[in-house]
Amino acid sequence: MPVTRLALTEFRSYATALIEPGPGFVLLSGDNGAGKTNMLEAVSLLTPGRGLRGAALADMARKDGPGGFGVAARLGETDIGTGTLATAPERRQVRINGAPTAVNSLSEWLSVLWLTPAMDRLFADSAGARRRFLDRLVLALEPGHAHHSARYEAAMRARNKLLAEPDSADPAWLAALEAGMAEHGAAVAQARTRTAAALDSQLANTSETDFATAKLALDGWADTDLAAGLKASRGRDAAAGRATVGPHRQDLCVTHRAKEMPASQSSTGEQKALLLGLVLAHAELVADRRGAAPILLLDEVTAHLDPGRRAALFDRLEGRGQVWMTATEASLFDGIGEASRFHVEGGQIVPA
Repeated sequence: MPVTRLALTEFRSYATALIEPGPGFVLLSGDNGAGKTNMLEAVSLLTPGRGLRGAALADMARKDGPGGFGVAARLGETDIGTGTLATAPERRQVRINGAPTAVNSLSEWLSVLWLTPAMDRLFADSAGARRRFLDRLVLALEPGHAHHSARYEAAMRARNKLLAEPDSADPAWLAALEAGMAEHGAAVAQARTRTAAALDSQLANTSETDFATAKLALDGWADTDLAAGLKASRGRDAAAGRATVGPHRQDLCVTHRAKEMPASQSSTGEQKALLLGLVLAHAELVADRRGAAPILLLDEVTAHLDPGRRAALFDRLEGRGQVWMTATEASLFDGIGEASRFHVEGGQIVPA
């Protein structure tokens, strides 16, 4: 479901902002630092998590502002609001049609996917970065993934704290925490496996040739008897100060399908093409599975594409739901027909 109205209050570079975009392309142009990515970040907060920058909530409030921020959006007949209060800058609040609700419940209303310049080197980044990327893909297909991930992480943190105090550790409580990690960890691992397999199949059947096609696999931990593994590793984990087995050790392995080459060894241009092709295939998979296209946030993706690949990208995105795109020059959107066009400058956004 597209965002039909977006209002920002004291968010990043915006004291206030209000736009009413259409259901297809939403094109934002303006100089570097004008606030285009801030607008995309606001949309990304309509799902669980810290948004496309992964920033601390306190950093999202406008500098020199009163503290706290608000993002309000309308999806059809539904109003979603999220933000923080100046008195609690790291406590995120969410309201659906005015009623308070849990942050994780946002994934039941819509899915949002994004691609930013910071993600261009994802395949050469840490396993943790790829795992967070994978979890975002899973969440778009299985909203319950947020619940299991949060419960697993909470149990793991409590277990780590307990192992750090061996003299006062309660064996029964330790076993209960490990049982919780095993229950929710299995759900996390299985959801990741399903998503990786489904997306790999989607990619294998993609006839698109303008973007490199990836092949996916999971590595780092197999879905085995986690409770037994945790019990056996207590001593090692106490010394390490962390859990050394579990789905938090998994990694998303990406290979250039045509070349049979690890994505991490591909050129910078190939890595960008692989990532773009992967995100597009996933958006199509989500649309097929959920019956509604996800909202796509594509930050500066046209900057390094030649005219042919830009045209191929626009053609592939046409009619596939709401797509927000940014560029420093409006001419980089040449070839796109009907669209909501805005110019961003100095903390202001106006129709272009």
